[in-house]
Amino acid sequence: MIRSAPNSPDPMIVALQALAVTLRDGQRADRLLSLTGLTADELRERATEPAMLAAVLSFLESHEPDLVAVAEELQMPPQELVAARSALEA
Repeated sequence: MIRSAPNSPDPMIVALQALAVTLRDGQRADRLLSLTGLTADELRERATEPAMLAAVLSFLESHEPDLVAVAEELQMPPQELVAARSALEA
């Protein structure tokens, strides 16, 4: 079971929102697929798997401009994306 701190957003929801924002940006989406080796079909099939969502957040963390851009679009601090990844990996 994925646990988050009280009063913090659900890590699964945060990760799914981050995935949606990532995929709306063509260059970021292409880089995600290229660097992870995932296909669009695999992303669709595994979109609710905590490990896959943690990998997406890790991808964002590996390039700070992406992390910040996605966090800004989601109107949350980048630390919430990092915390969601950590919770999904627990």
